[in-house]
Amino acid sequence: MPDIGFPAGALARCRQLLEPAMRATVGDLHPWTERMAAFTLGWSDIDGTPVEADTGKGLRPALAMLCAEAAGGTFESAVPGAVAVELVHVFSLVHDDIIDSDERRRHRPAVWKAYGVGPAVLAGDALLALAVRSAASGPHAAAAASLLSSALVELVHGQTLDMAFEERPWTGPEAVTVAEYTSMAAAKTGSLIGCAAALGVTFAGAPAGLATRMYGMGRDLGLAFQMVDDVLGIWGDPARTGKPVFGDLRRRKKTLPVLAALAPSGPRSSGSAGTSASRELALLLSSGAEDEDAVRLAADLIEKEGGRDRALSMAAEHASRALDTLDAAFPEARDLRALITSLLDRTH
Repeated sequence: MPDIGFPAGALARCRQLLEPAMRATVGDLHPWTERMAAFTLGWSDIDGTPVEADTGKGLRPALAMLCAEAAGGTFESAVPGAVAVELVHVFSLVHDDIIDSDERRRHRPAVWKAYGVGPAVLAGDALLALAVRSAASGPHAAAAASLLSSALVELVHGQTLDMAFEERPWTGPEAVTVAEYTSMAAAKTGSLIGCAAALGVTFAGAPAGLATRMYGMGRDLGLAFQMVDDVLGIWGDPARTGKPVFGDLRRRKKTLPVLAALAPSGPRSSGSAGTSASRELALLLSSGAEDEDAVRLAADLIEKEGGRDRALSMAAEHASRALDTLDAAFPEARDLRALITSLLDRTH
């Protein structure tokens, strides 16, 4: 896909509108919950001291605003939807860190590590409640609330599948297939990105049919995003990801590169013996070894079996679909196309 540049100016415009709206929304919380929310949003330290920490790029809310503009609306019209998707995203990160026992997020302690599990759950719940309220505001409240609620049901379903995968074996008839992974990732990651795009055009007053198309575009985009994220979860630079190299392997997460390496020729059948390298990988993963040599060997075997390349190839396929849908709907939306391209260009 052509590189047309990162839309820094557009993102700056989005942030100028988003941050005041986010701060006003979070300001309605109880002071204790507000302090935890401010910490996880990168506005303050653990004790509430204001800081300028990594707040993320705000790509989901920017997607909502740019979709609104492409559909004939304004950035301002999509602010309630932008706030909603960003709050849901942050809520999901807070809860994901608890589920995965991740102690770090964006080079800082995870919320549960900073304040405790119970308070972190409460902070996540508060962010979710604010998100629902934000989506249900404005002249398109009914349609927006319906979109967000559908995305939330999908998101939780995807998270449930992801957790259930942990209980299944690495090989055999009960093993997780690449097709099952794809369904999980479409729900877990694609639902919210699709919702962001759909909310943008909805708040711009576009027909429901366009929102449906944008939701589908966002699901493909989310799949590509998650597949690249899985690659970074094993081989990513800790300085950029904020997480240790080989982190997903240490946790034995059933991510796409691993599943693809265990089934290098396609969907796995119960009778498939696999290659010697894939059999060695399955034994290594089943052993539970977490020392540096074991995880490095596992990463090497995954790469040898084509898991990394297949994951990136599948990501490129879904990215191409997303861009085709976008170009058919908004052929002149250069900033929007640049934003979507930037979401995918994270492996270099």
